[in-house]
Amino acid sequence: MDGSFSEKIRAGNIHPPAADLVGFRMLSCGNGESRFSMEAGKRHHNPMGTVHGGILCTLADSAMGMAFASTLVDGETFTTLEVKINFLRPVFEGMLYAEAKVVHRGRSIGLVDCQVATEDGKLVARAVSTCSVLRGEAARGR
Repeated sequence: MDGSFSEKIRAGNIHPPAADLVGFRMLSCGNGESRFSMEAGKRHHNPMGTVHGGILCTLADSAMGMAFASTLVDGETFTTLEVKINFLRPVFEGMLYAEAKVVHRGRSIGLVDCQVATEDGKLVARAVSTCSVLRGEAARGR
């Protein structure tokens, strides 16, 4: 692939591979914010017949990750240090939206907030993520 990760984000040329597995879609990403959607259905259910918490967490984590990634400059990558999520109501089926926003972007640490809601705006979950900016050898996985 040509171009840096930050260039791809700015150009809108990023497709999170987990999106195909879980079935969510990135609607927008830039300036420390992102918005994702997902049509929740039976394939996302746990044994109780509601959307599995891990699915909701993956949706939120992906939205938060892309929001944070949109703040990166050339030569930077990041890794998630922590994710915390509160589940507020069960979801059975329907369209969900995850909206993430970078709350703090320091030189080495960032904090991202995300709300997952139904199509009619009912809050389903709220998540927070701590991210670590990587540079140099760490950014290249060495």
